[in-house]
This record gives sequence, C-alpha cells and structure tokens, in this order.
Amino acid sequence: MIVAATISDAKLLTEIALKSKAFWGYTVVDLASWKPDLSVSEKMIDELFVYKFIIDDKIAGFYILNPPRKKGIELEMLFVLPKFIGQGIGKQLLLHSLKKALQLKADFITLLADPNAVPFYQSQGFVIIDKKQSSIPRRFLPIMKLELTNKK
Repeated sequence: MIVAATISDAKLLTEIALKSKAFWGYTVVDLASWKPDLSVSEKMIDELFVYKFIIDDKIAGFYILNPPRKKGIELEMLFVLPKFIGQGIGKQLLLHSLKKALQLKADFITLLADPNAVPFYQSQGFVIIDKKQSSIPRRFLPIMKLELTNKK
C-alpha cells in the first residue's frame, strides 16, 4: 500500500535511502559523503510530495517528487530496502509517482540516477539526456527523462 509519508517518518526514510544505496557495494566513505544528499528532513516531507510503501505496517520504500517547474517535475528520490529489491515495489512506487506527476499537470519527469538504477529506469521508458558530475571525482550520474504527455 502506498500512502503519504508523515513528518515522523523522516529518520526512517533516511535510513532506508542509506541502506538501499549501500546495497550496491559503495564504500563506507562514499556513503558517509552522500549522507547529506540522502537525508530526508521533516521540511522535505512538509513541502514536497513524499510517499511510502507499507508492507505489514513497515516502510519498505519511498519516493520524493519535487514541485513541478514549468512543465516538468523531478523525482528527487526513490529507494527500496534491500530485502524488498526485485519484488516490484520500486516499479509500483515509480508508477505512483508518474500518476502524481500527471495529476500535477507535468508533461515530463526527470531524475538523477545512480548508475546501478539506469537499467530499471530504462525498462520503464526513461532515456538518458545528460550527465552530472558526482561528488566523487571522475564519476558522472546520468540525468534521465520520461515524457508523460503520451501517458495521458
């Protein structure tokens, strides 16, 4: 079940983001350097569109959508606890985010992808449109986009 996150979920959502990122074998140093970027604050939950996936009264994953700008919207985060990866939860969260984006009148959605997540997003129709320098030297993150206008 997907429901809106509450202010009290902030710490747990941050833990999920960090555990999900660690699943891909990143070093402790890398994970520590990314903690500010992977932290979910109470303010984010209050001001952005934050939804969580609940299984047996526990949060298995979540996503964050930024408010729309012009005709686009950005998927800020989408993370699933490692023990639930490969069970379709990420896809359900992504589809929910796309519906929300359409409700908010967005024509397209963008995201900054972890390189390990690129195949997942490509399987859902996203294409790489650019890249952005990571905080790690010589590491670039793909910027991906999906047109929503054909999904209306």
